[in-house]
Amino acid sequence: MVIFAQLRKLDWGLIVPAVLLVCFGLVALYSVAIAKNDFSNFEKQIVFFAIGFLIMTALSYYDYRILRNNSYLILILYGICLLLLVGLHFFAPEIRGTRGWYKIGLLSLDPVEPTKIVLIVLLAKYFSMRHVEMYKFRHIVFSGIYVLLPALLVFIKPDLGGIMVLLSAWLGILLVSGIKLKHFLILSLCFMLLAGFFWGFLLKDYQKQRITSFIFPYDYLGASWSQNQTKISIGSGQLLGQGLGKGSQVQYGFLPEPHTDFIFSVLAEEWGLAGVLALFIVYGFLVWRVLKIAIESQSNFPRLFATGFAIILTAQFFINIGVNLSLLPVVGIYLPFISYGGSGLIGNFVSLGILQSIAIKR
Repeated sequence: MVIFAQLRKLDWGLIVPAVLLVCFGLVALYSVAIAKNDFSNFEKQIVFFAIGFLIMTALSYYDYRILRNNSYLILILYGICLLLLVGLHFFAPEIRGTRGWYKIGLLSLDPVEPTKIVLIVLLAKYFSMRHVEMYKFRHIVFSGIYVLLPALLVFIKPDLGGIMVLLSAWLGILLVSGIKLKHFLILSLCFMLLAGFFWGFLLKDYQKQRITSFIFPYDYLGASWSQNQTKISIGSGQLLGQGLGKGSQVQYGFLPEPHTDFIFSVLAEEWGLAGVLALFIVYGFLVWRVLKIAIESQSNFPRLFATGFAIILTAQFFINIGVNLSLLPVVGIYLPFISYGGSGLIGNFVSLGILQSIAIKR
């Protein structure tokens, strides 16, 4: 009876759109499984979803204020994330030239996913304690150091998409916290200078090639192959799509990484414009419910955490779809709740669990 009483307290306006998005992903993964005659990813994603949902429900019992009031716990979690990112270069297997995931049996762990959650918590804690002093530039610098350490480790990984998401969360929370315009302009100038430095000295050739192929998409059999195939896939979906398991780009193996980075193209080809619009509506409703929790929160910590999570969801959503539509270069960002991957899916449900606790105990 206690469990049912707790379930009634949950914010189902958060749960329903999240579950619908997972169902979008499962349908797309099933189609990919048909093409490859391998249903292991589809089956594992169902298990990840079940685990994530249970964790979300358990966290709804947890009083988020314990996390807000315990600085040492937040710093310990932050330190663990840094150690996991460092450990990639010593303990993670090399896959296609990168060490991005820990292998645990048949499963993989991407430490960037828990790092996103912990960083939002840390930034929410930091700015909620100093919101009346946001006019001081030193708070921007100190918070930037917290972001810089994992960002550098993610860059070495290498994972440009992960860096973009971490920086988006930081900048978004800064704006919500009340950063001065001149400080924002200074940060923008610093980012432009850093971008030039990274291009000249730190980016690897294949990373530069991804960007140049985006600007000049004419190497149809080389660097531009992925994005040209996604445009064909999306365009062939037309209004109502080709139907489940009938997308030619998916079924004949032309679409690269159809279960992760380019799963949106799978949905667009087989569900058409109607399916894409439905996807946008569900995502928009989920982000609105997260922001509603932020607006109705009575203190800064839950408001900033909810805002940070909404920013991460929105950034990943638009970057992933922008890549699929060839509006952005390929940076390796998954589509939240839809792309295959236990680290991302469970991590998002962990964030929803914290939001559930905020919604229940505000």
